[in-house]
Amino acid sequence: MPAQDQLHDEDRNETFTERMDRNWNELLQELRVTQTGTQILTGFLFTIPFQQRFADLDAYQKDLYLVLVVLAVLATALLVAPVSLHRVLFRKRLKPELVAAANIFARLGLVVLALVLAGSTMLLFDVVVGRQAGLLVGGVSLVVLTSAWWLVPRLMRRAAG
Repeated sequence: MPAQDQLHDEDRNETFTERMDRNWNELLQELRVTQTGTQILTGFLFTIPFQQRFADLDAYQKDLYLVLVVLAVLATALLVAPVSLHRVLFRKRLKPELVAAANIFARLGLVVLALVLAGSTMLLFDVVVGRQAGLLVGGVSLVVLTSAWWLVPRLMRRAAG
């Protein structure tokens, strides 16, 4: 690995270590945005069973709600995992491994978060308007999230060469 540390990124004039530090800092900035929203959404989902109308939900809605709670906890765990990794690996000279693992956790966390967002929208429309509206809006939400978070970046990368 010392040989890699001597490599420079010609566009930025940075060493491998400096690039890993920058990548880690950029990932942390992204995680700050997603962690907060995900934690708030998870906390909100935790309060729903204590509302009076929760008893009015049918079996499908309650099952969907429970799946969403599990997914929200999973999204929170995945998006917070890089913090734990950093604590465990701090000062162990494993920044490249930390960046690689945190990147995987962040990507998985975003996938699960998209499912929670689309599913929450689906549940809300199911309760307020009806099952068909819930399925439609949930599906549209998933398409929009997939397009914005996965498809558009790939198209941009391809267009940039």
